[in-house]
Amino acid sequence: MIRKVLTPRPGWQEKAEAAGFIFHHVDGEIYWDESVCYSFTLRQVEADIEDATQELVGMCLDTVADAVESEEILTRLAIPPAAWDLVRASWREGDATLYGRFDLAYDGQSPARMYEFNADTPTSLYESAYFQWLWLEDARGTGLVRKDADQYNSIQETLIETFASYGIATPMHFSCVAGSAEDLATVHYLRDCAEQAGITTRHIYIEDIGVDQNGQFIDLENAPIRHLFKLYPWEFMVRDAFAPYLATCDTQFFEPPWKMLLSNKGILPLLWERYTNHPNLLPAWFHDPYRRAPYGDFVLKPLFSREGANIRAFRDYEEKVSTGGQYGAEGYVGQLLCPPPFIDGHGPVIGSWVVNNTACGMGIREDDGPITGNLSRFVPHVIEG
Repeated sequence: MIRKVLTPRPGWQEKAEAAGFIFHHVDGEIYWDESVCYSFTLRQVEADIEDATQELVGMCLDTVADAVESEEILTRLAIPPAAWDLVRASWREGDATLYGRFDLAYDGQSPARMYEFNADTPTSLYESAYFQWLWLEDARGTGLVRKDADQYNSIQETLIETFASYGIATPMHFSCVAGSAEDLATVHYLRDCAEQAGITTRHIYIEDIGVDQNGQFIDLENAPIRHLFKLYPWEFMVRDAFAPYLATCDTQFFEPPWKMLLSNKGILPLLWERYTNHPNLLPAWFHDPYRRAPYGDFVLKPLFSREGANIRAFRDYEEKVSTGGQYGAEGYVGQLLCPPPFIDGHGPVIGSWVVNNTACGMGIREDDGPITGNLSRFVPHVIEG
């Protein structure tokens, strides 16, 4: 795993915008950073990333199978009791899942360690699945990387195959909240994949979804929403005004309700309790503010949190770093502190993608601090050797 300094392609910003990548800068700071890339060997990718991710998927699914049947666990995860039957029914009926992203610490030598599983509303999909592949094609052609360089990236093909497997014959709606260019780009990209699979699609913002007199969700034209991809967290949905209709409507949701267990940081201590000392896991526990943590170097993460918000990092039981945000009211989990492997002052985090529960690609985000947040940079990767 080598961090390589490269020369950005001339006119890369224009190429990005022509390809629909309009959020290559965020708040004036660079987000897509092709001045560097990470180079891996095929063995590192196959054994340390792909195989490890596939094993983590199986462990997560086995843990959910037990969790949905346990009121104690659902309570520990702060799932509202009114949503318990919704979650159980979704799991028991085998509701289909689309995608998710494991965030991993990896230094090229030791086993990859799981930070968390973004199982409900992961972003950075477009840049992982599509734009970094366009970069690779250019980089090979111009000699920036070896002509035989490859990339761990079958995300788009797997997405299209998965959409085709659903057998959806009526329009599928794709939704996110208004005002986020990144969320909208992710939704547009997924729409394109669905259309390549032969599905008719529609876009609607979350704020514009309505409910008819029969308790069914409808769009702005009063057409029924039978299939809905929503880039909107389940922990919000089960607390929103339309929550009472979720269990009785005819809408098929992507991600399904059972995914709210995996997107919950409480899955981390549940996995550790079940698979203690597994090489791809970090020690984790449900945080009790009145009890001393089992390790002096640890992080606290809210059960519900996005983009590195409300994270607190401790060294020898003293808080050293914290991030702001609006999360934490439902409780925290603790996790052994495991900083990313800093290379030249930059800490990469591997985003390992799964589609239809199959490991199929990765993207890398880099930050100058110990916590990867919403202003981290996305950098491409290659397989060389």
